[in-house]
Amino acid sequence: MSKFAFVFPGQGSQSVGMLDAWGDHPVVAQTLQEASDALGEDIGALIKNGPKEDLALTTNTQPVMLVAGVAAWRVWQAEGGATPAAVAGHSLGEYSALVASGVLTLAQAAPLVRLRAAAMQEAVPVGTGAMAAVLGLPADKVREVCAAVTAQLGGAEVVEAVNFNDPGQTVIAGSKAAVEAASAAVKEAGAKRALPLPVSAPFHSSLMKPAAEKLKLALEALELGVPQIPVVNNIDVAVQTEAAAIRDALYRQAFGPVRWVECVQAMKARGMTHLVECGPGKVLAGMTKRIDADLVGVALFDPATLAEVKELLA
Repeated sequence: MSKFAFVFPGQGSQSVGMLDAWGDHPVVAQTLQEASDALGEDIGALIKNGPKEDLALTTNTQPVMLVAGVAAWRVWQAEGGATPAAVAGHSLGEYSALVASGVLTLAQAAPLVRLRAAAMQEAVPVGTGAMAAVLGLPADKVREVCAAVTAQLGGAEVVEAVNFNDPGQTVIAGSKAAVEAASAAVKEAGAKRALPLPVSAPFHSSLMKPAAEKLKLALEALELGVPQIPVVNNIDVAVQTEAAAIRDALYRQAFGPVRWVECVQAMKARGMTHLVECGPGKVLAGMTKRIDADLVGVALFDPATLAEVKELLA
């Protein structure tokens, strides 16, 4: 059998009806019920009916993406899928990975990510922060431009490289004026495009520090399980086993960069040949191929893709 890892997507892959293809699969129904009980609302109805605008609110997006990833993971397990050699998640997806590994229960994770989302939104009022995807410029150059723009604006405004998604795509975030200035500057430096992202806060930037402090308090109150599967984290590209180290990594991840290129490279270094994106969409599968053409990136989000992945890994 191929050595493989499961990776879980973050915000941006949500869509109304994204679990419909599972039909009335009992594992999916049970997962939705668990999350609904933990959140005190019918999360299944929100996913099924939307509307899209409600799903796009970060306080909803984070819990629904968590639940969708965990549901697909549990179906994989229930249908006899083999245990991956490692798990990881992009940004919010790290929480799904921690549930898959047994560090968090879904009942713990669902309210935790909702609190994380609410704290992030409160930290920077809507309209004052921004994010943009820079295409076609090396990450080091994007970092340089961000540092130069922040210095030029006197430190009152800040812009930082926050998501290292693949060799040709780095996401920047910060205050709106600084992101706009950096978007112009990266194009002058040779970037093909700088695309504004439809998000409500500058995630993973230092402006998220107040949100991280609230998250830290919530994490300290939770009892964490011992990882049953190694989790490669975003902030250090490391596998932690001690509860205190896992808590600290999640705290710092809220206002630090998602080092996804390095996470994928680390999984390859651990012997992985296949990365299976578990949950809605195919964003991470596409990134996998762009990061390392030797790796196979596939998506698992419905019964048909589950069967394909099983056959591929056999």
